[in-house]
Amino acid sequence: MTFKLEGPVLEGAVVRLEPLTHRHRPDLAAAVEENRASYDFTWVPRAEEVERYIDEQLGRAATGKLAPYAQVERASGRAVGVTAYWDPRLWPEQDRLCAVEVGFTWLAASAQGTGINTEAKLLLFRHAFEEWGVSRVDLKTDARNSRSRAAIQKAGARFEGVLRNWSKSWAPGEDGRLRDSAMFSVVADEWPQCRAALERRLAAARHPVPAQHPVPGPPPAPAVPAPDRTA
Repeated sequence: MTFKLEGPVLEGAVVRLEPLTHRHRPDLAAAVEENRASYDFTWVPRAEEVERYIDEQLGRAATGKLAPYAQVERASGRAVGVTAYWDPRLWPEQDRLCAVEVGFTWLAASAQGTGINTEAKLLLFRHAFEEWGVSRVDLKTDARNSRSRAAIQKAGARFEGVLRNWSKSWAPGEDGRLRDSAMFSVVADEWPQCRAALERRLAAARHPVPAQHPVPGPPPAPAVPAPDRTA
């Protein structure tokens, strides 16, 4: 028996993670062009490249080493980004998953800061730890990508260090160059605390506390003139 990485539909309150198919192409083609300045060092296809991008991801999925998802916003039903499980590692001499990476992630500008990323990480981590029984989930990003690093740490992952010249750079204009990768992880013993933190962050994103404005008090009493002591 040969292990094959396959991810089921993962349903949340604000996002539904659906295995990526070509039916997601029109939505993703619109999503990638919303505000490309928000992608920093993350490579995101242009609208005309989305079909080929999906073909490539499905080709990787056929090898059993990648499980790509479309991130579908529940409120609108639109695919607003992608993510994936990939790089599965098995227990020695067993056909059982030991660790997996979460990556290939990007979101349309309008979906950033809405709780979608938080809930997607919650769904992916929960399935990996509670259904697959992994001992570890990895996450990596370009070491220069401060936005991505902050988002990963907010998801509860622990920074482990920088892997120098780890992989090709995906930054625009850096073809043929290598990048340093910042390495993060969540391990099984940390999952209960990480899960609670993600659930709190998701609740705060869905139900923000309104700003408290001071209640105006009565107007100040008019000043009483001092008595004229010169009379």
